[in-house]
Amino acid sequence: MDAAFTEEQHEIRRTLRELLLKRCGPDEVKAAVRTPAGYDTQLWQQLAGRLGLPGLALPTAYGGVGCGPTELALACEETGRAVLPSPLMATAALAAPLILALGSERQRTALLPALAAGELTATLAVPGGRLATALALTGPNDGGWAGGGRAGGIQARRAPQEGEAVPSKNGGRPAGGGWRLYGEAGQVLNGHTAEVLVVAAHTGGFAKGRTLLFLVRAAAGGGEARSGAEPGVPGLLRTRQTALDETRPQARLELRDVPAELLGEGDGDEAAVAGALAATGVTAAAALAAEAVGAADAVLARTVAHVQQREQFGRPIGSFQAVQHRLADLYVRLQAARSAAYYAAWSAGRGQSAPGGAAGPYGAAEPGVGALALAQALESLRAVAAEAVQLHGGIGFTWEHEAHLYFKRAACDELLLGPVHRLRARAAEEAGLFPDGAEEPGGAGKPGGSGEPAGAPGRAAAVEV
Repeated sequence: MDAAFTEEQHEIRRTLRELLLKRCGPDEVKAAVRTPAGYDTQLWQQLAGRLGLPGLALPTAYGGVGCGPTELALACEETGRAVLPSPLMATAALAAPLILALGSERQRTALLPALAAGELTATLAVPGGRLATALALTGPNDGGWAGGGRAGGIQARRAPQEGEAVPSKNGGRPAGGGWRLYGEAGQVLNGHTAEVLVVAAHTGGFAKGRTLLFLVRAAAGGGEARSGAEPGVPGLLRTRQTALDETRPQARLELRDVPAELLGEGDGDEAAVAGALAATGVTAAAALAAEAVGAADAVLARTVAHVQQREQFGRPIGSFQAVQHRLADLYVRLQAARSAAYYAAWSAGRGQSAPGGAAGPYGAAEPGVGALALAQALESLRAVAAEAVQLHGGIGFTWEHEAHLYFKRAACDELLLGPVHRLRARAAEEAGLFPDGAEEPGGAGKPGGSGEPAGAPGRAAAVEV
């Protein structure tokens, strides 16, 4: 492993940081999140057009830049530093890799160039708030997390053609046939504005059920929040949800017999879907970990500057040894999280196909590396943000202070893809650190279990970076 960044990677980081310093200060962030879209659409178009940000990890054959997860993680570190509200994570880290890995050539050609250019945005919709499970970050993703044929979740059924009498084998899509989706999903990142929805749904009933991915082409024209039925998309209702972290817009999707298209060709392959989701989970975890590292770095720098200026008892509070020790501990945790995030990004991309080459998922990453890096980064951001509020004193406790942007991001990211102890437990399970049978019935990986292994706190300490 070559730990040194290339000149191109340094340039990506430098250019993005300079642009965000000019266009994405705390006041601009607070103004952007209160728009209907939840982000600055003009800034997003500039990031897409000038830097190719949404297509950074896509092959040049589909209009992308031809880089990989490492470059995407470096970009996310800078967007995290500014707490940038944008559809970058939903589009570039979740939806686009799945379309690249599973989509047919027609689907890739139709969607990926538009996503790379910022003309469209996309997101992944998983029912029941089980995004972390679907991405295999907190447990195996081979279960019935999309609905399991029972009530709830999202169900997919084949729409019969006129005159058609017999359905195709295993509920697959016949030539010229379509699909209909019914159900709902909450906590969908940028779900209220995305023009392309990648929806995880259960099909085939209970006995022969499978979880597949489907494409829903939502109304174009992006950037406007919509309420009520979508123009041109019968049965689709999207509602922006109130979230603690306004910089990470989320939505609830209600699908009532919504027309959809199977992602891929043929009848669909559940094993391929699970594998693509797990590979995407590693890349997304690395990107989100880098984003958390950038946020922690920014808030720590602001805190250090504050304690050097704030005086108490006739001297700066940063001169007190107790304060110095607290900041030093935070710095060590931050650097450990940064190393873990960089390694996870490198591991996710080390088996990537040649730039501009054939589409497909990235090579197999080291087991557990994504979940472990994400756990370390989220925990570090939470600790740094909490200390920032404390060390800023009275002004730090005011809701309007910029330190709360980072504190809210730390809390909501862990709710979205955590908690931390389950990420660590999953990493330990994937890496084979514990013998078989060490978990109690109903633990992680057991049907019907909560996904939390017995003795999780002890394990978390054992595998912490």
